[in-house]
Amino acid sequence: MFKKHACYLSICLLVAPLVATADALPVEPLPVTTPAPVDLAPVQQALAQLPSVCPGLAPQVDAAAQLRLQAFYQQQGNVPLWSADERRQALQSQLLMLADDGLDPTHYSLPAPDATANVLCSDIASSQHYLQALQDLHYGRLQQSRFEPLWHSQPPTRDPNVEVLAFAATGLQDMAQAFDQARPSADLYRSLRNAYSTVRLQPLPHWDPVAGGPLLRPGMEDPRVPELARRLVSGGYLTQAPGGKQYRDELVKAVKAFQLSHSLQADGVIGAGTVAELNISPLVRREQLRINLERFRWLAQDLEPEGVLVNVAAAQLSVYQSGIPVWQTRLQVGRAERQTPLLKSRITRLTLNPTWTIPPTIMREDKLPAIRLNPEYLRQQNLQVLDAEGHPLAPEQIDWARPGNILLRQEAGPRNPLGKIVMRFPNPYSVYLHDTPSQPLFTKGPRAFSSGCVRVEQPLLLRDLLVSPAERTRTDELLATGVTHEFRLATPVPVLLSYWTVEVNREGGLVYAPDIYGRDLVLMKAMGTVL
Repeated sequence: MFKKHACYLSICLLVAPLVATADALPVEPLPVTTPAPVDLAPVQQALAQLPSVCPGLAPQVDAAAQLRLQAFYQQQGNVPLWSADERRQALQSQLLMLADDGLDPTHYSLPAPDATANVLCSDIASSQHYLQALQDLHYGRLQQSRFEPLWHSQPPTRDPNVEVLAFAATGLQDMAQAFDQARPSADLYRSLRNAYSTVRLQPLPHWDPVAGGPLLRPGMEDPRVPELARRLVSGGYLTQAPGGKQYRDELVKAVKAFQLSHSLQADGVIGAGTVAELNISPLVRREQLRINLERFRWLAQDLEPEGVLVNVAAAQLSVYQSGIPVWQTRLQVGRAERQTPLLKSRITRLTLNPTWTIPPTIMREDKLPAIRLNPEYLRQQNLQVLDAEGHPLAPEQIDWARPGNILLRQEAGPRNPLGKIVMRFPNPYSVYLHDTPSQPLFTKGPRAFSSGCVRVEQPLLLRDLLVSPAERTRTDELLATGVTHEFRLATPVPVLLSYWTVEVNREGGLVYAPDIYGRDLVLMKAMGTVL
């Protein structure tokens, strides 16, 4: 799913003493004075005393960047690196190409040649922009933890400084190769970059909004039909607008194509969801490509060649083998007020014929109010009342206004919300992948219906891809008993729950997903989009 870049042992040994403490240092301007041993090379002396030697540059270099620069120059023999015009021009060319990655080349502008300028400061400034560009291209310009935090069951072990310095060393010999190595290799990223590189150079199309109103079904007549037709022509879904106010034939076909490419229920019925997607402006549509390139830079750090990848926004699951998606299915994910968390973990066990112990939030906000309104609710839903140790309690003995520390559990069976199987993985949110009896909801779009867990449309087919043939046979036998069993996988499978709102499909077309959690505009503003 992404290519690994080798790190030479010599680079690791050289960099380790300088970068080991970088993460623990605050990101702040350097102090006004930093003593420098007199035996340091000139470039290292300048870096140690940056506020006094290069006062114009110092505010741009925080403590972590200073350590990275020190390591970079030490790696290269502590000599100036940018005196050759050919190398500077090669770097400048690659920096300009960052526009195709959705990054602003002006953030990495090299200092202009100036005979009166401090040559050493100019060299350090060029190195700073070089290293920052490689860092942002590989890991993202924004910190994912500030915007869309991803929980890890096992903390990442790679050292970003080591990787960036490895890219940088390559670039001094072959600049294009260094930037290509830093750029995520995952097809999700590369295909979207190709699309964005074309779209960003084209004039923005124009379309007028489509008015809201009652549901518009095929065959109906509606005064909004002409404006709907014009919108679909502007978006490339129709070659020309049909006359009249009748919603039929080619127009219905175009609406279905639009719905399909925007992860909506492709039934041709125009409701509030379809109107909302139709009315997203051309600028926002273009910027969605840009911010999702940033998301894919984040994502690339956690992708593995084997495993399960969930796009929460699109409510879609993919299984990867040898870096290639081999199977996909639809999901139901958490609604906006109970969002599915983003996380990376490993599927370690399956619960077969599961019972359902109701999570605290659902019990507090859903089940207890229903029980107070309807004394028969427990019986109707086949719910058992338990104490904190799992011992049965008589419902009539509970003060449902103040029930205390109790549990509600639903036995295995066809009405159980978890269906026949649950895929479990360590996480602090008590979420998992599971079967569901709510099968008709898979035809909808968007599919944000759950309380945070992820419902899988074809869970047994997913099971087949997670286990060995022997494990499949054994789990089939256990499922047939109707009794609850916990089955531990011989080989845990990576699972990554992430969030993105546009990608390129196998046919090369853009497929959008509704921004169900309202995250796109926040990222656009952080990336500098003027809306």
